[in-house]
Amino acid sequence: MKTKILIIGACGQIGTELTHKLREIYGVDNVVASDIRKLNNDVVNDGIFEVVNALDYNQIQHLVEQYQITDIYLMAALLSATAEKNPAFAWDLNMNSLFHVLNLAKAGKIKKIFWPSSIAVFGPTTPRENTPQYTIMEPTTVYGISKQTGERWCEYYSKQYGVDVRSIRYPGLISWTSEPGGGTTDYAVDIFHKALSDGTYECFLSENTALPMMYMEDAIRATVEIMQADADKIKIRSSYNLSGISFTPKEIAEEIKKHIPEFTITYKPDFRQKIADSWPASIDDSCAREDWDWNHQFDISSMTEEMLENLK
Repeated sequence: MKTKILIIGACGQIGTELTHKLREIYGVDNVVASDIRKLNNDVVNDGIFEVVNALDYNQIQHLVEQYQITDIYLMAALLSATAEKNPAFAWDLNMNSLFHVLNLAKAGKIKKIFWPSSIAVFGPTTPRENTPQYTIMEPTTVYGISKQTGERWCEYYSKQYGVDVRSIRYPGLISWTSEPGGGTTDYAVDIFHKALSDGTYECFLSENTALPMMYMEDAIRATVEIMQADADKIKIRSSYNLSGISFTPKEIAEEIKKHIPEFTITYKPDFRQKIADSWPASIDDSCAREDWDWNHQFDISSMTEEMLENLK
């Protein structure tokens, strides 16, 4: 059966890049991008685009039937920093959109689901260095709570109903093609923009806050690879740890200075510092490497080079 893809939340930070990649691989006619509103951008203009509310089961089902969708990538969510400001809506959007898609698969209407989790599932009681796949998970943010719950539901639907759902715990993602989406790791995107435009950056996290990060190209490749892997290779049906690079604001600033020597950084931690402090500093992703041959390609220097080159 031919793969026909529906991406929900296609205009977001990850959705934008993922849509481009999936159209490239599967062909423009086999990928349906969708989001809550129609923006004037490549996602909308370069292929099939539909306006869809991720909270409306009937709308999603209608698209699945209309386009004979086999795979859904559910990328719609309220991210960590934004979710703290609107907990009830974040819970509603992040949970019910997932239920809709899981229930479509349970009913046999689609074959496969990709649903992203996050390092936000971990909390202050989680071991911070080389956080293992299986460990204490007591998230303290609305976003983290919704992702942790989502992981449990994915595993439940897989075990109880045989639903083929696959997931990755994304670290902080760094990209030059789309604006930051309201997450706690956004500083690592913003810092490049400001380095080029202002030559200085005021960071909302303290200088030694280490967080797991990944260049977007690696994250997209991981997403495609986990979905293309044989089902029997996907042994974890909650969500896989995924790791690229870990660094602090100070370290990324030093890296930028190699290219822009006059660049300066100041630190003014805000409410996001508390969120960052509850997350791991580095991640052990050996399960993903063993099960479906995951391997990251970008390190801090190659990522910095790419970011500055592409944002010029």
